[in-house]
Amino acid sequence: MTIMNWLQLTLLLFSIGIYGILTRRSAVGILISVELMLNAGAINFVVFNKYVAAHQVSGQVMSIFVIALAAAEVMIGLAILIMIFRQRRSVDVTKMDTLKN
Repeated sequence: MTIMNWLQLTLLLFSIGIYGILTRRSAVGILISVELMLNAGAINFVVFNKYVAAHQVSGQVMSIFVIALAAAEVMIGLAILIMIFRQRRSVDVTKMDTLKN
């Protein structure tokens, strides 16, 4: 595969993530879409590292940081969703327009 094929793949993944964020009503679906976008970025780091500076490992290191960031984001996001579900019995993001109880 060439670099253009990889970039088209990551563009497709990132676009699907954007579409998911804009159209989902469920907070879990939005989190999944954010994860998809982060994974597209991680693939970009690895691909550019392979084709631009193959003798360095900076792309792989950044990719590992993105994966760690995604794991932390999921843990915090799910904790927030659990607290919201306990109070409102729903995780529909269209109903979460106020910050009060």
